[in-house]
Amino acid sequence: MARDHLQFVTGRLAQHALGEIVPPLARDRNFDFSIDVLPITVAALMTPDWIARHIQRIAGVNRVLVPGYCQGDLAPIATATGANVERGPRDLRELPAFFGRVPPPTNYGDYSIEIIAEINHCPRRTLADIRATARQLATDGADAIDLGCEPGGPWRGIAEAVRALRDDGHRVSVDSTDSREIGPATRAGAELVLSVNSSNRDAAPDWGCEVVVIPDEPHTLAGLDDSINTLAAHGVRLRIDPVLEPIGFGFAQSLHRYLLVRERYPDAEIMMGIGNLTELTDADSAPINTLLLGFSQELGIRSVLTTQVINWARSSVRECDLARRLVHYAHQHRVLPKHVEPRLILLRDPAPCEPSPDDLDRLATEIKDSNYRIFTAQGETHLVSHHLHLHDADPFLLFDRLRQTGPQGSPPKNLNPAHAFYLGYELCKAATAIALGKQYQQDEPLTWGYLTQPKQHNERLQHHNKPET
Repeated sequence: MARDHLQFVTGRLAQHALGEIVPPLARDRNFDFSIDVLPITVAALMTPDWIARHIQRIAGVNRVLVPGYCQGDLAPIATATGANVERGPRDLRELPAFFGRVPPPTNYGDYSIEIIAEINHCPRRTLADIRATARQLATDGADAIDLGCEPGGPWRGIAEAVRALRDDGHRVSVDSTDSREIGPATRAGAELVLSVNSSNRDAAPDWGCEVVVIPDEPHTLAGLDDSINTLAAHGVRLRIDPVLEPIGFGFAQSLHRYLLVRERYPDAEIMMGIGNLTELTDADSAPINTLLLGFSQELGIRSVLTTQVINWARSSVRECDLARRLVHYAHQHRVLPKHVEPRLILLRDPAPCEPSPDDLDRLATEIKDSNYRIFTAQGETHLVSHHLHLHDADPFLLFDRLRQTGPQGSPPKNLNPAHAFYLGYELCKAATAIALGKQYQQDEPLTWGYLTQPKQHNERLQHHNKPET
């Protein structure tokens, strides 16, 4: 079988770095290559039509790799070269990872855990607010909306709220132990009641819906078996919640109780209320949700109840939706839940790529224009331009040094207010990336997993870093 011959398309500034990266990569991945340096300084500004006019047609090439920033239809390049054309990574230092990537799972995205999202303090909210919140929760991945009631009821508006949510297309549960609330709610269409124990189980047969049964005493599971037997005798559908406890209040033992209940009731439906950890722990909620969903997946817990009250847990439903797909895939295919769901990696990036200071020194000698390129390397921010390479861990000191690079220590001519604002913004991003161990790329947003806010690249780059062509 013939070896692939790849044509790497780049600009003048990246020529040297690409020449260092590609040869060992070609030996390792067993392909031939050609590097085609087009007459442009910044490769990121290439367009497919422009490339098609300037690219070489090289005999034997069957794959053309253009920079990842090259947006638009690649057909003109394919016509010009007679080869298959694909986008590479946006940073050429990511080429080894690009060629070593694992194909995305073809059947990724299935799940077996239901998300019930609670709207807390419903009696204090307007109906319009409840409906708007429910719509957002459903958009984020909730399968059912739980109306959280309060002690001291009953809430007289519960039936109206249930009917409104049902009319909006939501499945509805009600979180109350007060039969004066539960009865109207179930008659209005609520399909699940949280929670039932010896205090209200005798009324459950009249509700005509599924219930979540809890122990009278969570620490000992006291009363749980009696409630299950009573409900089962009356044909009431149920799922069991042994009650997850906060850290410091029996967390480990509460996990053990879920194991005991699964052993005792191997075929029962089980629910876990995970808010006792996400809402009551000083830690970001995404990894906690992922761990609890992983525990649930392995134990056959097929529903979780989550809340979004405290600020650090305000996106728990979205996190649970991503996590349930990740843990389902890992469990079903017996693979590690790693390099599968990058949207759950929020704070730090998997493997930031940085240039070496020597590469940046060389870049300063090759650049012909006075625009500024910003990089991060070895814990510092680096600012590179024509015969200029400044670096410092403190962006304020770095900017002060830049202000003194003009004639007789004056500010450089191109450091007008608009450009200074732009550089300040980019230096702030770079400092954040260094502090958190994230990948910094000039004119690109930092990645925050599923929270990343995409921004347009080329317009800003063209405005601030116009290349020589």
